[in-house]
Amino acid sequence: MENLTILLVDDELSIVQMLKKILLKEGYSNIKTAYNAEQTLQQIDHYNFDFIVLDVMLPDGNGFDLAPKIREKSNAYILYLTAKTTDLDILTGFAMGADDYVTKPFNPLEIVARIKAVQRRLTNSTDQHPSKLKPFIHDFGHFQVNEITKELKVNGQVIYCPALVFRLLVFLCRHPNQVFTKSELLEAVWGLDQFVDDNTVVVHIRRVREKIEPNPSQPRYLITVRGLGYKLITERNV
Repeated sequence: MENLTILLVDDELSIVQMLKKILLKEGYSNIKTAYNAEQTLQQIDHYNFDFIVLDVMLPDGNGFDLAPKIREKSNAYILYLTAKTTDLDILTGFAMGADDYVTKPFNPLEIVARIKAVQRRLTNSTDQHPSKLKPFIHDFGHFQVNEITKELKVNGQVIYCPALVFRLLVFLCRHPNQVFTKSELLEAVWGLDQFVDDNTVVVHIRRVREKIEPNPSQPRYLITVRGLGYKLITERNV
């Protein structure tokens, strides 16, 4: 637990203190705080965060605008706290770089559960010996995914890939030419299907396509199988 570094961002002192108290009780000791956008960017400059809880509404900006700036410097898992609950707001949050969201008011134990789920998946991934990954480099011709270096290369160029987008891509690479439903992807990649919905998968499928496809609107690799789900196909089938 002590190796996970968490940043809590909210202009409401009571929310930050409540979350920090609960996380400390759960064994997370590396917790930093920020109360506005400026402080958040300062913290990002000084620490390498694994998980960021980010309020959408801040006194000197908003989380939607802040997330891309965070993404320039950090690959941390970003969880939005938001009172905005429309589909457009949620999809906007994902499009701007977030990995997940929780709507206000919220149960702080839900935040803890999500952090633990992310940590569990990161731990399971890094605990695997390279020899157990078969293969650990996935070559699809146009792009390659390296599970050891956590890199995506497209046409030989390293492409930045947020944590959840990369995990979704890795899962699909491990199971080429297989069709997966949205529910199956939720269970395999997120592991929290009681907290997230189908829109989460749709948004992240789009984000994967934006990384690997020559034309995301006309996918050649990550295709939709109508009425069934999604399939990542190999170069020879493209």
